[in-house]
Amino acid sequence: MKKALLTLQLLLSITTFGQGFLHRDGQNIVDGNGKNVLLRGLGVGGWMVQEGYMLQTQSFASPQYRIRQKIKELVGEETTKEFYAAYKANGITKRDVDSLAAWGFNSIRLPMHYNLYTPPIEDEKNGAITWIDEGFVMTDNLLKWCAENKMYLILDLHAAPGGQGNDAAISDYDTTKPSLWESEANQKKMIAFWKKLASRYRDKQWIGAYDIINEPNWNFTGTNKNGCDENSNGPLRDLMVRVTKAIREVDTNHLIFIEGNCWGNNYNGIFPLWDENMALSFHKYWNYNTTASIQKMLDYRKEYNVPIWLGESGENSNVWFKDALSLVEKNNIGWAFWPMKKIENIAGVTSVTKTEDYDVLLKYWKDGGQKPTAEFAKKALMKMADNYKMENLTVKSDVIDAMFRQVQTDDTKPYKKHKVSTKIFATHYDLGTNGKAYSDKDFVNYRVETGNFDEWNKGNTMRNDGVDILPCKDAESNGYQVSFIEDGEWLQYTIEAPKEGKYNVALRYASENQEGKLHLEMDNGKKSTITLLPVTGGNEKWTTIVLPEIALNKGPNKIKLVFDKGGFNLNYFELKEHRKK
Repeated sequence: MKKALLTLQLLLSITTFGQGFLHRDGQNIVDGNGKNVLLRGLGVGGWMVQEGYMLQTQSFASPQYRIRQKIKELVGEETTKEFYAAYKANGITKRDVDSLAAWGFNSIRLPMHYNLYTPPIEDEKNGAITWIDEGFVMTDNLLKWCAENKMYLILDLHAAPGGQGNDAAISDYDTTKPSLWESEANQKKMIAFWKKLASRYRDKQWIGAYDIINEPNWNFTGTNKNGCDENSNGPLRDLMVRVTKAIREVDTNHLIFIEGNCWGNNYNGIFPLWDENMALSFHKYWNYNTTASIQKMLDYRKEYNVPIWLGESGENSNVWFKDALSLVEKNNIGWAFWPMKKIENIAGVTSVTKTEDYDVLLKYWKDGGQKPTAEFAKKALMKMADNYKMENLTVKSDVIDAMFRQVQTDDTKPYKKHKVSTKIFATHYDLGTNGKAYSDKDFVNYRVETGNFDEWNKGNTMRNDGVDILPCKDAESNGYQVSFIEDGEWLQYTIEAPKEGKYNVALRYASENQEGKLHLEMDNGKKSTITLLPVTGGNEKWTTIVLPEIALNKGPNKIKLVFDKGGFNLNYFELKEHRKK
């Protein structure tokens, strides 16, 4: 009877295939109507699986279990549970999903920690596999919010039972316990986990795909501990085949993504493929955005007649984002960027504000000293959990602009609506790429190719462009200043003038020991004379200088501040109509 019911359920699933399930059609990912779908997604990293670098604990607690230990040592088990409950409740909400949809995303990649769905093997009795409601409820809610926005939800096993890689933070790998690869019990739990998910979601059309194992990085036979020199990857292939078989016993509808070793990119020994509704995922960080950088995946797509998907990328400058997304979209490759929420983040769509009290905890955890009281620590942690709510985040409009609008056009766009007779802060230069909205000599990180970690924004503050921004203490500021200005760099601003005429420009700057020079260039072809900016005697000693009689047209004007000689800090400038005496 059970077998008959299962067969009937599978037949019903198959009949609904044409009603919207994403699936493979040759080298393309298509919807139920056969229409090509270009996935534009965001990985909501940090929600179910914390990584130390997102919470600024990386130097002393990188995997989640260590972060939790640090918290527990300060506040005890009950408050730790209270913190994590608030953290998860605020981490992803309907408002977050609505926002992602409004910004242009059509999919979400959910990095799952297995321990929200099923206990670790050491907590099971007699080899049994039991289940926890929490993870399923979180997934159900997220799926509901995605469906309401017509967004696909891609389930990603980010932390597999035991941990799937030597890069411990990614999968919450505890080296004192058997890894996924060293424990048959962990592998059986992973297989059962996917079968449970597939059984639960087999008829859900807004489940886009199952990404069955994130970034395996393990040396089976090679010498590289992250599996980058593996030639066969036999254990990885065998486990993915077993997982696929278990999924297909209950779900024939959903697309399956697989990933190679070496953080998803080493596919040696993985072929031939074993399922008709499958796609290859690869991850891309800190390398050049040339066709050569993705050529191997393009070759796999053609040779094995299979779709490919950029399952994870990010953590770079807006220029890199624009170039990477332009490259993959041109080649009909969908993508999911990373992550959504990180503390004091410029390279993501949002940033979580760090409090002074949380900084006290970070300093204690790192350096020791006087231990904060449990009461103080709880207050600091709960405030940080509250800061994860969408309404308390800082939305990074420049990053969103780079990922969507700038991929389609080189045109610039005003950062804010600027008018004459109002302060125009230096950091409010136009939205656009390097060479169009601004010109800066350091604007991208290609460290995988160059071997050097290049800071594209030396201040790591406010915006994710090459323009170097620092906090500003001047009372007449927006809290930020443009700094580290080099010779020949420039910034462009779009400014509305009420009428054609001449305007004086009052410019506020500071310089410790090097005089600067600048001139203005207007989009009507006119240039101002070069103005000398004398030394003010300190990087925080601000003064204002006036550039006279700048000619503007009525309506919008694009004005460039060209730095003929750098070495100063720039706060703001203001245009006022020139009055003849």
